[in-house]
Amino acid sequence: MLLSLRIDNFALVDHLDLELGLGLNVFTGETGAGKSIILDAIDAVLGGKVDRRVIRTGAKRAILEATFEVEPLISSWLAEQEIDLVDGTLAVCSREITLSGGKLRTRSRLNGILISRKLLDEIRDRFVEITAQGQTLQLSQPGLQREWLDLYGGTDLIVAKQSVATAYTQAKQAQNILENRRQFEQQRLQRLDLLQYQTQELEAAELTDADELEQLKQESIRLSHVVELQQQSYKIYQGLYENDEGKAASDLLSKAENILTDMVEYDHRLQPILAMVEDALAQVIEAGRQISSYGEQLESDPQRLQEVEDRIQQLKQICRKYGQNLAEVIAYYQKIQAELKDLQTGEQSLEALEKDYQQATKKLVLACQNLSQLRQKTASKLETHLIKELKPLAMEKVKFQVEIHPIEPTITGADQVEFCFSPNPGEPLQPLGEIASGGEMSRFLLALKACFSEVAGSGTLVFDEIDVGVSGRVAQAITQKLHQLSQRHQVLCVTHQPIVAAMGDRHFHVEKEVIGDQISNGGSEQRTVVRVTQLNNHQRREELAQLASGRSATEAIAFAESLLTQADSLREFQAN
Repeated sequence: MLLSLRIDNFALVDHLDLELGLGLNVFTGETGAGKSIILDAIDAVLGGKVDRRVIRTGAKRAILEATFEVEPLISSWLAEQEIDLVDGTLAVCSREITLSGGKLRTRSRLNGILISRKLLDEIRDRFVEITAQGQTLQLSQPGLQREWLDLYGGTDLIVAKQSVATAYTQAKQAQNILENRRQFEQQRLQRLDLLQYQTQELEAAELTDADELEQLKQESIRLSHVVELQQQSYKIYQGLYENDEGKAASDLLSKAENILTDMVEYDHRLQPILAMVEDALAQVIEAGRQISSYGEQLESDPQRLQEVEDRIQQLKQICRKYGQNLAEVIAYYQKIQAELKDLQTGEQSLEALEKDYQQATKKLVLACQNLSQLRQKTASKLETHLIKELKPLAMEKVKFQVEIHPIEPTITGADQVEFCFSPNPGEPLQPLGEIASGGEMSRFLLALKACFSEVAGSGTLVFDEIDVGVSGRVAQAITQKLHQLSQRHQVLCVTHQPIVAAMGDRHFHVEKEVIGDQISNGGSEQRTVVRVTQLNNHQRREELAQLASGRSATEAIAFAESLLTQADSLREFQAN
């Protein structure tokens, strides 16, 4: 239940503190007095759409604050969201709307804690239900009619609807994947041919060593210079080990060794030098032997040289086509082998995707069938319930039927829902939007809300001129229905009907007032503001008289008193 509403700098309201209560709270006033601004503020504080025009001219910030007393079920839900209540039962929802640098920013809090838009939407659904003036026009929309039917169906239908949404999403995903695969099948086959050719070419090249090209280049150089290498090897051998002139390094080191051996006998400190010369002599002799062996093994091999040159050209050609070097080519070869394997299994993959799509479609169809069955059962209940609620609204002979037609599965199911209506005996059922008058639409919407109020928890129902376009006996019937709703819910109602206003447990008068605002140069300017006053019994008689005749004549006052007396009698009758 909405206990209080605080409004600062919102539209034409400079400041307002409004205390509300149980039962039926009615708001009256001249057309254009700002009654709907109060309801707009309730809508906005619970996350309704706002723009910069909602901030009062001259201000940079609007503040809205609504205090609710919550029932145990909502209290438990808020505890799950880790939000503590004030004094154990109160939820204070506030919204700050600021305009800075041409940008509109809003912040919403619940009991001082910043909350997300998603959480705010859930809070709104639990706290308040607002029925605006234009909603009767929406009654003719099949999509909205389907949503209302689903809402009436309760938890089981909502769960089934969620199952359909999940199955539809999965089926769509499977379909998209399958269609994409089919679309690219031609590209797959073209790519397959290319990779098969490249794989064959690289496989024939027998690439195993990333250093092969460098090694072949070195071998090519060696084979091209065999004669030079033989000659140089012999010269090195002569210089190290054997020289006709006796000037080989080994001969010279041998002489040095002999001399040092003699010297060591006189000075043992020369022993390390002798050891080094001995080591050098041994290494020179070994180097001479190895270079001699190397030179003897060198042979000119034109055939091998040609093979090496051919292989080098082959590898260079491969590198020009597939990579900067053999390492990149080998990596590319391994990559296309894996890709080729995937492409070669493409046919099997396509079959698997088709099977997945068929299974997903089957699940969707079954989910839609289950949802359709629940909707049929819910439709039957709603038909009976709604007719029951419509009859007291001066529609004793009304006929109502929810027609459900099969359509292609969508995310909301495979049903097209249409409300069909016949207000008069002998008239066939026709779509609601094509036959119902404005007054009938208003009563239909009120009856629909009455149906929902019995399947939903207690909360605050807001009606913005639900009685527009009706009068006389119909207005009386709407009054009684609003009173019935107010026994289970807190009801806020903007009305121009004196008979409805008389039934209110609390009556608020809304009017515009012109005041003088101080301005920067010390002067003042006239501004229009909205004021809301809770009326006492005497003021109510005056207001009802004004609504009835536009003036406070004696007859009008008497009529107003009769309305109040009639309202008291109705309350006592329904209480008993």
